Amino acid sequence: MSYLILPKGYKSALTPDETERGIKLVKDFFQQSLAKSLSLRRVTAPLFVLKGQGINDDLSGVERAVTFPVKDLDDARAEVVHSLAKWKRLSLAEYKIRPGHGIYTDMNAIRADENLGNLHSLYVDQWDWERTMTTGQRNLRFLKQIVRKIYGSLLDTELFIRTCYPQLKPFLSPSIHFIHAEELLQMYPNLDAKAREDAICRKYGSVFIIGIGGELSDGKPHDLRAPDYDDWSTPNEDGYKGLNGDLLVWNPILGRAFELSSMGIRVDAAAMKRQLEISGKTEREQLYFHRRLLAGELPLSIGGGIGQSRLCMLFLQKAHIGEIQASIWPEDQRQACKRAGINLI
Repeated sequence: MSYLILPKGYKSALTPDETERGIKLVKDFFQQSLAKSLSLRRVTAPLFVLKGQGINDDLSGVERAVTFPVKDLDDARAEVVHSLAKWKRLSLAEYKIRPGHGIYTDMNAIRADENLGNLHSLYVDQWDWERTMTTGQRNLRFLKQIVRKIYGSLLDTELFIRTCYPQLKPFLSPSIHFIHAEELLQMYPNLDAKAREDAICRKYGSVFIIGIGGELSDGKPHDLRAPDYDDWSTPNEDGYKGLNGDLLVWNPILGRAFELSSMGIRVDAAAMKRQLEISGKTEREQLYFHRRLLAGELPLSIGGGIGQSRLCMLFLQKAHIGEIQASIWPEDQRQACKRAGINLI
């Protein structure tokens, strides 16, 4: 219950039927806009991969993957994917995608260790995208360029949904503000990371926080990030380290910062070796994905994930992700939501 926010006086602006129609409208429009903006084509993705190859992502490094034995593989264990960051990069190589173009897919996952609440469910659905890039694009300027393209698709989607449902009020800021996690710490030294996110989003509306995963001046990272996909240790033009980040917007229904995407320029061989050493996980260099990257067999890339249910929750102005997707919730949370006018599917 500590992860549950019950907005006072909340009432959905949409009926259940309008909500179901709206979910499809948001998903159809946004993915087409994103694909056009970033020159992406859709591919089919796996729900699970074999354990022990280094293909599955371990996110912040503490989440347990859902695993099961495969009878016809002598009970070798498979894992439900956490996300597809590494799989997508392997696919760029397989499809021989040239720089300036990329892929996207529907990623579905089960994350059994999530703290269930307004924003987190056991079921995760997102658009995972990956785009081939050149050596000359491994810089902060290019990262910001891609973020602005994604934010443009968000603005276009908000405008489209408002034409479908005029009762929904506009809330996105006209542009996105960039700030490094270290600058954010210096602005709000007495706040923890999540409170800093709330403060900066309350001030600017839409924010991209750069440098997620690297240690800051207080000895802690802004948030945890695995060492073998996003590049959080390479020095950049603003004098700090990191070529990745999180895209957040102010959610007026919940009155807090709302993360929509985790993304970034991916590690090259040097950055991965450095980050594995920093994290004390150099043994991963022997895994399939890592061997191929170190051998120069995978393209340089930028990529990320964008939550589908979260995006629908935001644009349809819902208070709980369970109003968008069917999942399992603690009974006390379900009853508390019902009393507060939040109808979980």
